[in-house]
Formats: sequence, structure tokens, C-alpha cells
Amino acid sequence: MAFEMDLPMRGFKSSFHEVQRVTATFDKVADIIAETSEIDRATITPESHTIDDLGIDSLDFLDIVFAIDKEFGIKIPLEKWTQEVNEGKVSTEEYFVLKNLCAKIDELKAAKA
Repeated sequence: MAFEMDLPMRGFKSSFHEVQRVTATFDKVADIIAETSEIDRATITPESHTIDDLGIDSLDFLDIVFAIDKEFGIKIPLEKWTQEVNEGKVSTEEYFVLKNLCAKIDELKAAKA
């Protein structure tokens, strides 16, 4: 029997391996943010909003996205995401709260595989 747990940020039951993958993605993204923005790594949590909580400005965020793209071998569609937020199609939390951003990164990685 596989170990399962509820993963509230994704809204479904997930295997232990899924939880490990999400955690690994978060750890890498948090490290990138800390290094790029000179933010104390200990203050970065899955619930952190990159703009509202961490105070990351647009230039730093572009550097972070570039580093994430390079680390994971993906291309974050930042222009599309920004447009969706500006048009009110989604809230900023959809893309800019770290647990959600990490889930989007995992989706982009899976689509590329």
C-alpha cells in the first residue's frame, strides 16, 4: 500500500514521491530566491508571496525566473502569467505564492518530459 497524504496546495491526494518532488522543487526555488535577492533563506516558506511577503521587486524577480528556468530546464511563461493577473483572470497568489509557483514549475517540468 502506497503512503498517501493530503496536499492542500494542490487539492488532491498524493503519493510520498509526489510530496518529495514538491519539497525538492521548493528547496531549490527558495535557495535561488535567497541567493538572488539576498533574503534570509529561513524566512522563505511555501506560503510566502514573492512580492507581498518577501518584497522582491520586478528586476529581482526576472533574475529569479531566469535562474529557475536554467535550474529546471524549463521556460516560465512570465509574460502570459503577468497578462492573466493584469486582466483579472487569476489572482497574484496563483503564480507568486511559492507553493503555487513550485506546483507550476513541476507542471512545466512534467510537460517537457
